[in-house]
Amino acid sequence: MHPGVSLNVSVYFDVASTAPLHPVARQALTAALDEGWADPARLYRSGRQARMLLDAARETVAGVLGARADEISFTASGTQAVQLGVLGALAGNRRRGGHLVHSAVEHSSVLHTAERHEAAGGSVSVVPVDRLGRVSPDGFAAALRPDTALAVLQSANHEVGTVQPVAEVAALCNGVPLLVDAAQSAGRMDVPGGWSLLTASAHKWGGPAGVGVLAVRKGVRYASPLPADEREGGRVPGYVNVPAIVAAAASLRAVRAEADRENARLHALVERIRSAVPQLVPEVEVVGDPVRRLPHLVTFSCLYVDGEVLLTGLDRAGFAVSSGSSCTSSTLTPSHVLSAMGVLTEGNIRVSLPFDAAEADVERFLAVLPGIVDEVRAPLGLDLPAPAATGRAAPTGAGGGGDDRPGADDPVTVVDALGKRCPLPVIELAKRIGAVPLGGTIAVLADDEAARLDIPAWCGMRGQEYAGEAPAADFGGDRGSAYLVRRTT
Repeated sequence: MHPGVSLNVSVYFDVASTAPLHPVARQALTAALDEGWADPARLYRSGRQARMLLDAARETVAGVLGARADEISFTASGTQAVQLGVLGALAGNRRRGGHLVHSAVEHSSVLHTAERHEAAGGSVSVVPVDRLGRVSPDGFAAALRPDTALAVLQSANHEVGTVQPVAEVAALCNGVPLLVDAAQSAGRMDVPGGWSLLTASAHKWGGPAGVGVLAVRKGVRYASPLPADEREGGRVPGYVNVPAIVAAAASLRAVRAEADRENARLHALVERIRSAVPQLVPEVEVVGDPVRRLPHLVTFSCLYVDGEVLLTGLDRAGFAVSSGSSCTSSTLTPSHVLSAMGVLTEGNIRVSLPFDAAEADVERFLAVLPGIVDEVRAPLGLDLPAPAATGRAAPTGAGGGGDDRPGADDPVTVVDALGKRCPLPVIELAKRIGAVPLGGTIAVLADDEAARLDIPAWCGMRGQEYAGEAPAADFGGDRGSAYLVRRTT
């Protein structure tokens, strides 16, 4: 932890959600509360002093992000920056058309803004990603149309850490403005080239919460979607929080300097987690690009485990981590990022290391994790393979069609998991597969959307054949789908 930071847990491994306040930010905030409290739009002495501090902060942020100072506007959050950026660029480029393009793994702020745009009569195209969470530049370019007003692509994914080919995509945009959400990478990595609009969030890099950044390149058409206001270049209405902005700028400069030293060390610690977890825990899948990734973030998913239960166990052991599990009690829907990647969505844990993460803490995390997972799985009575035997191959036959379905005379074992939420359908499958003869088929009836992804992922991890999906009614169900698995081992 940074000196002076007090948390309720002994080890904080969730900086992708929010980073502890950096000591430089704390110092700058305290000083700016005394010197920058006045209205920077006023001409009296205290107002001019606040304006000088605001201008200096803007210069600092612009320098780190590779922009001009007059291209930088400060918002109330990273989410607001994204929303204003998307809506403002669409409004400014409405003569081109009303078509918006974004990747399938963007932050929810993009997805919700796209939904609003579509509800208002616009059109939206979603670019798929591969199993590592990465878009294809050619695939992204193929989604662009003559009426495309804006393209959106994150610099790096917030759930799995995969770094996107922003510069390659930008080179293929052919005049279509590109908004890059750099919330997870700003301060940690160089800003990718080719952006037309850029957004970031101070609390991700150790600045105070409540400060976002919206950068709009000179020459990019932009029309504020909100009523006119003279502040922040007319892009963001309302009074700016000068002390918080000063602290955000100071900490951004500090963490960028630290990143040059820390990234290699954090990359090695994350590599240690990526390689060790599959050796220590059976039936686990580490997701995201193993090479083109953020240096501090790793995500893995455990079969037969509710992500929130696993998170709670780790919290009791003194580790604050995050779960993007499909089984969160607040939504009961799969993570849209993991769903788009086609990977296991249950039992998901994201570890994101702070700049000063200690190797000893990483080793302690790896020491306690297997026992916590075993404790959660113990009541299930499953016969799990040794960790070293766990495979991570892509599911065989994923997305299969009718040609692989059992014939009318083939015996099928039916497992009724209707009404059961993940990971229960997969647990029921794992319990019953041993009673099915080699070459036999088991049909899992489920109405939980997560089963559509998790059952094929289970097949890939256990070396079984996924034979496709059929209506549950074909096997006596009154709703949902039947997921067909052929036993091969």
